[in-house]
Amino acid sequence: MQNMSGGKTALGLDANVGAMLCYLPICAVNLIYSIIVLVTEKDNRTVRFHAFQSLLLMGAIVVISFAIGIIGAILGFVSSTLAMLFGLVVWIPVLAFIALAIFMCVKAYGGGSYKLPVIGDMAEKWAG
Repeated sequence: MQNMSGGKTALGLDANVGAMLCYLPICAVNLIYSIIVLVTEKDNRTVRFHAFQSLLLMGAIVVISFAIGIIGAILGFVSSTLAMLFGLVVWIPVLAFIALAIFMCVKAYGGGSYKLPVIGDMAEKWAG
């Protein structure tokens, strides 16, 4: 993935800082900044790629968490013990997302571009 705009984003940040902010999982910075990038950024393909990939990653985590919640609710009707044990499984996608977001922050800040399976290909296609 190559930067098409000489290292700056439309907001005046260095491309690596802008890419890192797309994944920063603190107070929804990743969601807010990724949306801002998609609205304002027209030239920097690298930052657009990271914004799309970040939004797709968050969408996947929401869908997975929702599915796990439904399974937990069903298990709650069957057995409270099963529901309590399954409650530990709910933390797996949360911890996986945080670990992956930190990994992606480090990769993006270092100037690297790591494509996640399936999501990365979609983000690259949409980034233009």
